[in-house]
Amino acid sequence: MAMVFEDREDAGRQLAAALPQFRERPDTIVLGLARGGIPVAAAAAEVLHLPFGALLVRKLGIPGHDETAFGALAYSGGRIVRLLNRPLVERILDDGVRQEWLDQVEHRERAELMRRADSYPAVDPDVHGKTALLVDDGLATGATMRAAVEAVRMAGAAAVVAAAPVGSIEAEKSLSRVCNVLCLHLPGRFRAVGAFYRRFDQLSDEDAIALLHGARI
Repeated sequence: MAMVFEDREDAGRQLAAALPQFRERPDTIVLGLARGGIPVAAAAAEVLHLPFGALLVRKLGIPGHDETAFGALAYSGGRIVRLLNRPLVERILDDGVRQEWLDQVEHRERAELMRRADSYPAVDPDVHGKTALLVDDGLATGATMRAAVEAVRMAGAAAVVAAAPVGSIEAEKSLSRVCNVLCLHLPGRFRAVGAFYRRFDQLSDEDAIALLHGARI
């Protein structure tokens, strides 16, 4: 039977229980991938007595198949980092998807990323020389987490750990090539991230901002 988390806060507390080595470490910060990772990160940071903030990410979805990412964007260190799945991009271009359509997706997601950068508190904290615990509510493809890892590394993070309550085996394997990964549950048959939560409400900007107003960075 699949592990089921009550909600994102419960998942964050369980995640923190698996990361006792980071408790009260002065060189460590918890960053929740906006938006779904923010309540998970907030709960984990509270248990671990660590500062937390937000790391802004946006998936680049294939037109007409938005759930499939051809890449992702992340914002850190005052810059946007783009990570593309180049083999997938080449394949979908060969299948008739036009480059201008992909460019439109990226333009739209860059605009949304900058909108959130202007409106969210506790965004883009200084990670230089620190260990960054990057937290999301789940890892389906790992695309946005990969972009987040690259972004904080470019911003000078000394070490990076990608952490999530649940993820696909493929995403965990891919991420483990570039950083340390902690995933509490790796089901043999991965469904949508929300399938592993009893309550998985859509998080609004207002919800995320309210949590981040209490952030300590």
